[in-house]
Amino acid sequence: MGVTWAPVAGPGVTRWTDRLDAAGEHTPTPLRGLTVAVVGLGYVGLPTALGLLDAGATVLGVDISEQRLADIRTGDVDLLPAQHAALACTQNTGDLLLTTDTGTLPRADAVIVCVPTPITEDHRPDLRALRAACATVVERAVPGQLIVLTSTSHVGTTRDLLLAPLAARGLTAEQDVLVAFAPERIDPGNEHHTPETTPRIVGGAGPVSSRAAAFVLRPTASRIHQVPDPETAEMAKLWENIFRAVNIALANELSDACAHLGLAPVEVIDAAATKPYGFMPFYPGPGAGGHCIPCDPYYLLHQLPPGGPTAPVLSCAMTALRERPARIAAQAAERLRADGRPLDGARVLVLGAAYKPGVSDMRESPALRLLALLAEQGADARYSDCHVPRLTVDGRELRSVADPHEEAWDLVIVHTVHPGTDLGWLDAVPRVLDTRHRIRTAAPAAVR
Repeated sequence: MGVTWAPVAGPGVTRWTDRLDAAGEHTPTPLRGLTVAVVGLGYVGLPTALGLLDAGATVLGVDISEQRLADIRTGDVDLLPAQHAALACTQNTGDLLLTTDTGTLPRADAVIVCVPTPITEDHRPDLRALRAACATVVERAVPGQLIVLTSTSHVGTTRDLLLAPLAARGLTAEQDVLVAFAPERIDPGNEHHTPETTPRIVGGAGPVSSRAAAFVLRPTASRIHQVPDPETAEMAKLWENIFRAVNIALANELSDACAHLGLAPVEVIDAAATKPYGFMPFYPGPGAGGHCIPCDPYYLLHQLPPGGPTAPVLSCAMTALRERPARIAAQAAERLRADGRPLDGARVLVLGAAYKPGVSDMRESPALRLLALLAEQGADARYSDCHVPRLTVDGRELRSVADPHEEAWDLVIVHTVHPGTDLGWLDAVPRVLDTRHRIRTAAPAAVR
């Protein structure tokens, strides 16, 4: 499925080969003199822009949202402490230009597309933002420009949304422009998995595209792993997140089995993880949130044609992840009913609403569905999250309970525990449902 490239490079591409041939191995700022546009400044684009700035590039940060740009200017964004410090420094250097004006794109030597690829309510890929961004980038492309797509999508997206439209404009990959796919690997809020310590995959439309993309992205990653073409890189990204989705669903399923048998799931997992080969620990939770796990697998599922290969294991895993909040709501009702207390009218607190610790990211958070289900069954359902002051559930705005320990709850559901959260007050709560099996372990029940 590799892309065919022209054997004779134009002047713009030759300029890239000259730079690549002259590049030193240990230059502290290898991108000095390059202008790189980052299209989309969300959870992926902003850390990418900061990494490029640190490598010496001048960065054009392009986003359609004036509010997002305002938040970046004030530092009101989810970043690691070191990234916040780097962002603050940009106020003095002037090397980061924030704009909604896509007319600035022709000024860039390289353009990196980092826009979201969510799913619709019926779990179909939603490519509206990506199509619009790629169409703009293609329209503004100039000879000699490197264009790198990082947004997760179906196999063939780089060819469909960049290579073919560029060719229609008379810009041939490897001859007039350079094109590559390099999937993002951003783990928001995780200091152990920063972009600079994480390998990056690059699949170019040809050898010069691969080299150029690797050169630009190398300072933002621990190392670059080059693959033969964009399609291989696209499938690799889907594969890694499908692997996680299936194993998270399995961990949830087995944790329920452990609870039924009176066993502590985390103790079982940690014991199994002592095996030094053939096993990787995945832990249970309330579902799957964020952009990757709940969304990316559908980009493969919806690309498989009727009558073609099927993916029953993946399909079942995604169904299980979707239904996990309903399972948690049912467990909540069971816990209350065991004490003669109906869910209807019960005061229930969801502790932590963001999809993961340390961030305010609510994308696909299971807490949204869980709160809705509890309310539908008559519970007085509230939430408390120091990172999420307010959220909307089924059109109803909820505000975080600032001091949950000062109120009486019939049940607390532990959803997300942010760093530094005091959990000592849970000892006084009559019922605690720990969806992650890490806070409180019920006394072992008789094996049934």
